[in-house]
This record gives sequence, C-alpha cells and structure tokens, in this order.
Amino acid sequence: MEASLLPAALELVSGGGAGLSPEKRAVLGSSLLLLQRDYRFERVWFWGCIQGVCGAYYIAEGLGPDRAAPRSRLYSLNCVEWSLLPPVTEEMVMQAGRLKGRFQGDPSFEYEYTERNAEDAERLFEDGKEPVIKEEARLVATIEQIDRAVGIIPRGAFVKTPLGSVSENRNFEGLSLTEAKRLSSYFHFTEPVNLKNKTLLEKADLDPSTDFLDSLEHDIPQGSWTVQLEKGGTVVVLRSLLWLGLTFYHVPMTKQYGYIYFGNGEKNLDLPFML
Repeated sequence: MEASLLPAALELVSGGGAGLSPEKRAVLGSSLLLLQRDYRFERVWFWGCIQGVCGAYYIAEGLGPDRAAPRSRLYSLNCVEWSLLPPVTEEMVMQAGRLKGRFQGDPSFEYEYTERNAEDAERLFEDGKEPVIKEEARLVATIEQIDRAVGIIPRGAFVKTPLGSVSENRNFEGLSLTEAKRLSSYFHFTEPVNLKNKTLLEKADLDPSTDFLDSLEHDIPQGSWTVQLEKGGTVVVLRSLLWLGLTFYHVPMTKQYGYIYFGNGEKNLDLPFML
C-alpha cells in the first residue's frame, strides 16, 4: 500500500487483527520518505511484515515509471535501517518452494535441504558441500510468490499504453459498491496467464488498455478469497485463504485501495481440503 497513506490504510485493514504499533507507524512514516529520497524511487509501497521466530522482516517496495516493471524490494528489522534485497530469480523461487517451516528472523541464516533432487545430488558430488540457501534469498522469493499469487488491484486502476508500459489511471474514481463486491472486478498485478489462453471471441468485449491482467474469478482453488463489507459497509475487504495474512481493501467510489501482508510467510497448503 502507498507509504504516504499508511496510517489511514492500516485502520481500514485492522478488522483482521493485524497491524503495527503506534511507535512502528510513526517510525515508518518518516523512514519510508527517506527511503524514497535516497533510492530515488517514484513511489514506495509498504508491502507488509513477515514474522520470524526471533524477529520480524518489514518489507517495502520501490517503483519506477513503469509500474509493471520488476520492483526493488527492501527489508528492515527495526523499521529504520533498510537493506536492499537481491533481484529474484526463478531458481530462488523454486528453491524457496522446497523449504518448510517458519523464518528465523536472521538474513544470514542458512537452510539445508531435507530432500535432495538429482541436481542437488550432482552438486554435492562435484563440490563436496551440502546445498544451502540463505534466508535472505528465501525472503525475496517468498515476497515474489505472494505478489504473483495474491497481489491485486481494482479493475481500471492502471492502464497499459500502446508501447507496453503501465501507469496509474488518472481517470479512475473507484469501483461502485456493486462492482466492488465481485471478484471479477479485481486483477492480479502480475504477468497474465489465463488472458493469453482466451479466444479472440472472448477478448472482443475486453478493453486492452484496462483488461490486460487476469481477474480473480478464475483463481484455483475456487473459494480461496473472502469478500466482506466492513466499517459499516463503507469498505470492501478481500482476504486470501491461500496466503493467510494478505488483506486487500477498497473504499468504493474513491481512489483508496491497497493490500498488505502480515503473516509467517508460509503458504496454506491445506486449503483444498478445507473448502
């Protein structure tokens, strides 16, 4: 969610019980502005917090002119000092997906694989060392997994230019209350998958400038999102059951929206059996 709107936004998503202490809010309010200045980001989003055994990681994302371009990700252990995370790779995501258990809260902590595949066995034979992955790499891979799976925006909030870049839609004035209660009104803010498989007939009614992403209505498994009205019916809140701790909010008929994550960084693999 937008760093400058953080205090108000945290109040809107507080229904789930997650949040920040007044001290942390005050510190973030100033440190994120300094972060934006020092790294020369156009925008800074406060992504959320991943709770570890011995400490917590507070995550921020820096954005450039193209909002769909890869984001710079940073973490802090105290909400004051920020460290830049390495760019994520598919190998990191694959390796992190094989790790289980909670984060430790130490970026230099090294995990050893309990199960080895053929590639790991070959590396062990050549190097004579156990394959390991640092918690810092697991952290950025987990953030990427969550963004891909449940990082969402309202339909029409962003537009795609003919040249392919994505920017905020200045004409976006929010969804109506009726639209805001439908999953089809929200898009995954990542590279589309289902859209590419649609036929020309299915694409005929789509606006290429706004409908360039996948909507939530076809998410698998069905029922992985809850939609609720809170604050006396003035705020629509979506919560992910796949990545417990991800909360999205939107105030209908306004430009106020965003998502934030407060969790332990573990995917709810039992969801299909719970529905």
